[in-house]
Parts: sequence; C-alpha cells; structure tokens
Amino acid sequence: MTPTLPAPAPRRPAAAQPWIWQAQRLLFNYLPLLLMGLLAAGTWWLVKNTPLLDLPTERAAPRHVPDYRMDKFELQRIGADGRLRVQIAGAELRHYPDTDTVEIDRVRVRALTPDGSLAIADAKRAISNGDGSDMQLIGDVHLRRLPPGAGDDAPPELDVRGEFLQALSNSEILRSHLPVTIRQGGATLNAQNFEYRHLTGQVSFTGRAQGRILPRTKP
Repeated sequence: MTPTLPAPAPRRPAAAQPWIWQAQRLLFNYLPLLLMGLLAAGTWWLVKNTPLLDLPTERAAPRHVPDYRMDKFELQRIGADGRLRVQIAGAELRHYPDTDTVEIDRVRVRALTPDGSLAIADAKRAISNGDGSDMQLIGDVHLRRLPPGAGDDAPPELDVRGEFLQALSNSEILRSHLPVTIRQGGATLNAQNFEYRHLTGQVSFTGRAQGRILPRTKP
C-alpha cells in the first residue's frame, strides 16, 4: 500500500504594502523631477535684466509700490544646446524694489527637466524673492509632470493640486503647509501638508492623510 502524502499547505498571499509606503515611493520617484522643474523656473534674472525705458535719473526712497510692470508677458530661457528650458507667462508681472520681490498674476510655468519630461505649473499668483531661491505658487495650484515628447494636454504621469506650493532652491525643498492631492496612475494621496527634502530624499507628513491605490490590471 502506497502511503498518501498530505496535500501541501496553500500559499498565503503576499501581504500588501501599506499605502503610505507606496505613496512615499511615488513621491521619491517623481517629486525630484518636479522639484528640479520648479527650481529651474526661478530664473527671475530674466526679468531683472529686461531693458526698461524711461528710468528715473534720481533714485527715490524705496516704497512698497512696483517700480515696473509687464502685462501679458512671456519670458523664455534657452539652454546652451539651443533648446527651450523654461517659459514663464502671466497676465501681469510686478517688481517691488523695497523687498526685491516679483509677483505674477495668473502664472504658468513650463520647465523641461533633464530627462526630457515637461513640468507645467499653473496658479492664480506667484511670488518670488529677487534671486529666485524662494518661489511660492498661491491659489488653485496645479502641477503636472508629462512624459517626454507629450503635449500640454496629454494625460499627466503625476498630478499635484492644492492652494499653496513652495520651492526653496538653496536647500532643495518642496513643501506645502496646506492640503494637497497627489495622483499618479491609480494612486491618490490626500495629505494635510507635506515636505520633500531632495538632498536627503525624505518625505514627511503631519496631520491626517488618506490614500487609495487601485490594483494593477494583469495584461
């Protein structure tokens, strides 16, 4: 009589990773590109070196009033290879000499990242300091990352929406103290705030956060 071997125990399905781990991996993969695109957009030297007409001959005491304006403007920065790197457009630009800040209404920033991807940021208003090291997008902020060669209307690989987004170039930090919604593929992350430090690769959240990750469909 042949002994009967016991049936092998069924394999346990692999435990799904917590959504917060997957959300952090999503940010690690994509936010550096968005950060570099936004930091590249802080090229306010374009504005400060724009030739102006009818400059006053005597320097008045600084007041918080703009010393020049630009309406329905578009500024471009061309790389050494002749390709367009950064394009900044808006309804109105104002420079305030007392604080050396630039404000832009209905701003759109298009920045080409090193890998050929396109980062597009829209907001009601943008504020930057004189050297572009601190740029803030305020009101209906919409930040998208598009794959290389895609048009502006192509489905984004990464989509970030909120009311505030700040990029600090010297410390390479991208952060928001207000709620943001981040979408990539079937993953969605709603956070009360976030901070991404590019130098250390650290992503931090405080307060309540919710995430949803749809399962991948098999081919």
